[in-house]
Amino acid sequence: MARLPRLVVPNQPHHIIQRGNDRQLVFRDTADYLEFLARLREAAKQFKVTIHAYVLMPDHLHWLLELRQESLS
Repeated sequence: MARLPRLVVPNQPHHIIQRGNDRQLVFRDTADYLEFLARLREAAKQFKVTIHAYVLMPDHLHWLLELRQESLS
């Protein structure tokens, strides 16, 4: 059964979780975390996303973000 499309409401907070494939590591060292945060900062500016909070764990991450558009792709 296919997954239903995610409900996206512009200007409302969304909790997003991303895991490594088969719970593999996403971040291996401090340099990985720093590079990810730098790229996240640039992407948030480019796509007009407000990041209210985030948690970076070795095998997954959480974001609390707000979109100004109707797409979360």
